[in-house]
Amino acid sequence: MNAAPLDNVLAQGPQNGCAVWLKTADGTRIRAGFWAADAAKGTVVLLPGRTEYIEKYGRTAADFAKAGFATLTLDWRGQGMSARALADPKVGHVGDFAEYQEDLDALLEFAKAKGLPQPYFLLAHSMGGAIGLRALIRRLPFQAAAFSAPMWGILLSAWTRPLANALSAASRYLSFDHVYAPGTGPMTYVLEVPFAGNSLTRDAAHWDYMRAQAQAHPDLSLGGPSFGWLRAALAECHALRQLPSPPLPCLCALGSLERIVDTAPIHTRMTAWKTGRLRLFSGAEHEILMERPIPRAAFIADCVALFAPQA
Repeated sequence: MNAAPLDNVLAQGPQNGCAVWLKTADGTRIRAGFWAADAAKGTVVLLPGRTEYIEKYGRTAADFAKAGFATLTLDWRGQGMSARALADPKVGHVGDFAEYQEDLDALLEFAKAKGLPQPYFLLAHSMGGAIGLRALIRRLPFQAAAFSAPMWGILLSAWTRPLANALSAASRYLSFDHVYAPGTGPMTYVLEVPFAGNSLTRDAAHWDYMRAQAQAHPDLSLGGPSFGWLRAALAECHALRQLPSPPLPCLCALGSLERIVDTAPIHTRMTAWKTGRLRLFSGAEHEILMERPIPRAAFIADCVALFAPQA
């Protein structure tokens, strides 16, 4: 486990932030990041979404450190500084979502080897929500879980869904699974669109925070997903819908303006999750942790209230 780069100044995380290189069981090099907390009550294992990277969650780690929790996170394979599988590094690609479980397994092995504060708590955003739900179903050692706009379904119109299923399935056999999915390209979203009308946040300060990171470190950025990623994501969301929720305390946050993930599977699952609670944030977009101060602080307070009794 060698030291890896971390721009903690741009991340605005606690001063003790550090990063390391890890190797997964299949030999993929990934980057992990950790922020300690004084007399930590436990560790929040933060699972980012597609296109994201460690530095994006420095502010969130600072908030959890104030509440007495350490934060551990990572760059998923294919994004951030972790190994990218394709010649075009801007394509978000994975062959199967099971590969992400190998990344998470390596992260938890690191946590145990280094004696990071237990218990462990899951906090998962967007694509990380699909990976996190699978991890809970696998009975990985989390005491409670919080989700932010989890990707438990891909938002597609009724007429494009059959086409997306057919094309993404064909991509493997016709050798174009490495190609960008229709309507996407190499440009990262926060540098491609203006703040007005964006589908991530209503908070200009956090928008500028994300843009500053993308401009300072273009190598961290990612463009659109590949046909291969789309196929794998559709398959995983379908598989997860067939499985019951695990019996542990859970909180799920969803903005009323959500336009990135399909909200129907979220409502369906949370209605049936006996130990879970869904909280809707009026006027919020996809990224609650990058939202305006009031909803963002409310969600973090909810997470702390969920985690603290289990610590």
